[in-house]
Amino acid sequence: MRSIENILWFIESELQSELDLGRVAQRFDLSPFALSRYFSLTTGWPVMRYIRARRLSDAALALRNGQPDILQVALTAGYGSHEAFTRAFCEQFGVTPKQVREQPDNDLSLVEPLRMKQLKLIELPEPRFERRGEWVIAGVGGRFTFDKNEGIVGLWQAFDPYMDQVPGQVGRWCYGLCCNPGEDGSFEYIAGIEVSRIDGLPASFRSFKVAPQDYAVFRHQGHISMIHQTMFTIFNQWLPASDYRFADAPEFEAYSPDFDPGRETGYVEVWIPIARR
Repeated sequence: MRSIENILWFIESELQSELDLGRVAQRFDLSPFALSRYFSLTTGWPVMRYIRARRLSDAALALRNGQPDILQVALTAGYGSHEAFTRAFCEQFGVTPKQVREQPDNDLSLVEPLRMKQLKLIELPEPRFERRGEWVIAGVGGRFTFDKNEGIVGLWQAFDPYMDQVPGQVGRWCYGLCCNPGEDGSFEYIAGIEVSRIDGLPASFRSFKVAPQDYAVFRHQGHISMIHQTMFTIFNQWLPASDYRFADAPEFEAYSPDFDPGRETGYVEVWIPIARR
């Protein structure tokens, strides 16, 4: 996997060209989902929101510096009409392009190019490598983006009453599965358990058949609320230095049967799908 600096440099150098999630992902031999996951974990920004914010910030600077033709600025920023550009500009800055051109001293919250030189990494335990065969997860699911995923906690709350009562339940490990990625970088998250069959499941349940896949398995250290640090370090330190790339396959967290964050019992494993470079 290329470093985040390479991806940021490519985005900045191609900012005025046709640039979408698919093109950036293809440039770095990633799926749109993998790119979205990696970029969001590293920068805190969804890819396309960052690109839009950077384009609008450059447009604001052009207007502030006296560019008289708002439509030309809009076209350079990738917008096909004055109206679409004005709407996006107002959403970003709270003022219109015309106001910025006429009042260049407006205090705008411009988004500068990201520079990821100092990364907050943690010490990871050595992973183990496993190949898991085909299996099926069933549980409560929803669709999210990496910047709007607060509802995941609610899925676990909704699933909890079904624990030990799911038809065909296999064991007592619980799983949080990221699957069914969208071209926009969104994904489906299922909070559930492994099952041997899908007939008889509650009407509100979703199921997903996970294909055989190789994984690097990391045991998360510390409270579940800090799992983002483990993910951040995997994607920004371990993967770039390894002989593997993030495979285009579902990833998941596995929660031990005695897991209880309130009582600080049990543990969580992070299963990252991998493939040789």
